[in-house]
Amino acid sequence: MSPVDPVSSVSAAEFRHRPPIGRAFLGVQNAAEYLSISPKTLYVWRHRRQGPPSFRMGARGRVTYRIDALDAWIREQEQADSRSNPALNPVSAAPQRRAAYLATV
Repeated sequence: MSPVDPVSSVSAAEFRHRPPIGRAFLGVQNAAEYLSISPKTLYVWRHRRQGPPSFRMGARGRVTYRIDALDAWIREQEQADSRSNPALNPVSAAPQRRAAYLATV
């Protein structure tokens, strides 16, 4: 049995969205591509102080995103979504009674 080649086991889409080896930061264009959204959406989120954390770096003050911060932000989004986090699923929550109903009983 031959060892599994890690590159051939990755889909083309996954490989395309991986940052170049050795890069820890992405610009707006690359970060948007990494998140599969448009750069305009990323700019709007930054203006509204939503979305993944970013900062300005360099003499020209280019907007930059840390790849590990993007990954952490994605995990936060997953945990905040009731479809991904069973603890937040309203179907599994115990039924609640209205306060007015309890007062009349």
